Amino acid sequence: MILHWRLYFLLPLIIAICGTASAHEVRPAYLELREIELGTYDILWKTPARGDLRLALNVILPDSCITTSPHRTVPVEAAVIERWRTICEGGLQGQTIRIENLETSLTDVILRVEPLEGAASTLRLDGATPSLVIPQKQSGWAVAHSYFDLGVEHILLGFDHLLFVLCLLLLVRNVRRLIGAVTAFTVAHSITLAATTLGLVHLAIGPVEALIALSIAFLAAEIIRVHKGQTGATARWPWIASFGFGLLHGFGFASVLAEIGLPGEALPVALLFFNIGVEAGQLLFVGAVLLVMLLLRQFSSRLPEWSWRAAPYTAGSIAMFWFIERTAGIIF
Repeated sequence: MILHWRLYFLLPLIIAICGTASAHEVRPAYLELREIELGTYDILWKTPARGDLRLALNVILPDSCITTSPHRTVPVEAAVIERWRTICEGGLQGQTIRIENLETSLTDVILRVEPLEGAASTLRLDGATPSLVIPQKQSGWAVAHSYFDLGVEHILLGFDHLLFVLCLLLLVRNVRRLIGAVTAFTVAHSITLAATTLGLVHLAIGPVEALIALSIAFLAAEIIRVHKGQTGATARWPWIASFGFGLLHGFGFASVLAEIGLPGEALPVALLFFNIGVEAGQLLFVGAVLLVMLLLRQFSSRLPEWSWRAAPYTAGSIAMFWFIERTAGIIF
């Protein structure tokens, strides 16, 4: 047995943080610069939005660039797409691109540059590096690094995914079973992430996110059943449930890549390292939880007997709120 009941004290603290934020991860923005003629670029700028409000991020091109067409703006689900055409004398290789206001935002920007000749480049900007110089040629390692970082950030800011993993830690207290359950979850979401990204399967993200919330509520209910001595199939064979729900969560992970796109010539590298980043972030989270558990050991004798209820009831309540919110978004 490795998970003591004091974890029930820890979970509400983490859930409280999750509950004050959106269940959806912070979606990255996407900037595409596609050269259609020598020095002439079609620009696509996709920024996250909530309702009619979009993030106040603006593309700042080099001074040598002149806009030659009006900006066309189209709202899409949870984002706004803006298109225009510009002429940049001498091309954009070696030039600096900057995203205004990015340093005050939690959002990353994936930048894809498709020159008329040569390989495309996929780059990443964030608050620490709101500007960069477009390279003449990009290495495969640079693509891997960009998508690895994106995967880590996606899981650490994806509160619904973290809440599922945390409930799994509460439910499975045996070391061997826990390792099996986490491994099954990893394998399952890797399968659907790859299959969806490669276009082999497709599910609408709205229902998927609603079912992800429902999976958390299911685990919360199982935690209560186990504590009352009503051990069911999920507690006896947790890897089955974690594999099934992992397939579902993989569709959620894939929605991020579907929004920002993958570099065609480096697709295997980008997909692999995004998935590795997701796993690294997940292991980092699990390690942090176990570390805090050790620190809380000295308080375990001071908690009342009923305190174990706080964790599953709080998790289940927030999960059902997310489920209702997401279901309403599908219907209306």
